[in-house]
Amino acid sequence: MTTGSEREPEKLPGGATGITALGLARSFGSVSAVKNIDFHAAPGEVTALIGPNGSGKTTLLLMLASLLRPDAGTIRIHGIDPIKDPRAARARLGWMPDTLGVWEALTSREILVTMGALYGLNKATARIRAGELLEIVNLTELADTPARVLSRGQSQRLSLARALINDPEVLLLDEPASGLDPGARVQLRTLLRQLATSGKTVVISSHVLVELDEMADSAVFLTKGRSVRSQRLDEAGTQGRNYTVTSLDLPALRRALEAGNVDAVYVSNFENVGGDAKVKVAGETQAAALLASLVAAGVPVTAFAPSSGLLEETYLSLEDEMP
Repeated sequence: MTTGSEREPEKLPGGATGITALGLARSFGSVSAVKNIDFHAAPGEVTALIGPNGSGKTTLLLMLASLLRPDAGTIRIHGIDPIKDPRAARARLGWMPDTLGVWEALTSREILVTMGALYGLNKATARIRAGELLEIVNLTELADTPARVLSRGQSQRLSLARALINDPEVLLLDEPASGLDPGARVQLRTLLRQLATSGKTVVISSHVLVELDEMADSAVFLTKGRSVRSQRLDEAGTQGRNYTVTSLDLPALRRALEAGNVDAVYVSNFENVGGDAKVKVAGETQAAALLASLVAAGVPVTAFAPSSGLLEETYLSLEDEMP
């Protein structure tokens, strides 16, 4: 990774579309929130931003949204430099912070109409757009309710609608599922996949890694203000992973694994008959071969699955690099 902000735009990979950032750094006084981050999010995909608290996720999103100027590094939003031309960049951006935070005396509809006016929509068009978005985020019944009485989850849905008011090409979401009930989380995943399929660049920061497994195409991992790894979700077939094997006969499972020289950690159930074994396999091909060998050996296997999601597995594997 390099940190120089002297890079020329033509050297930025994918700089004409989506988001590309190189060598980003940002400090607040003596505190370095972002030290050296390289980041790329492609159009037509959902890119997850993953890291522990304090890793620089929100600071990165603020810089990408042109709301915070980097001390060093280069950003392109569909080929536009948001430092030199923030107006042009913002016209293509939709920004959803982790809290709604403004205009609590206005109704949901009024907030969206006002945002539409700020993006240059006339009042009639803004009202039509507001009505469409309120329906999309299931807030039609609360359209004329003051924002201050909305629940956390309802405020999140309104914040998402606000981010979509200008039909942005790039969508930046900071913890969008926070406060949502299970049904609303499913609807959010479906909507974000639809937006990506339509060609939009979707970037989402979240601590709920299982949900990101179901919606993301790729992920960028941060720690201590640095980007430490980029990963595509289709790497699952080749990445080493931990699997949990559940059997009705734990002794038989143990014998079969030991015969195959497979290291495992065993957990018996309360009857000390069945139980689980946690094993490490090199990829899906080895996992399939291991399952076939257990079945061939007559082991009564009742479950065989990864012990955690793909992104969680990667996150845990990077634990030594994280605070």
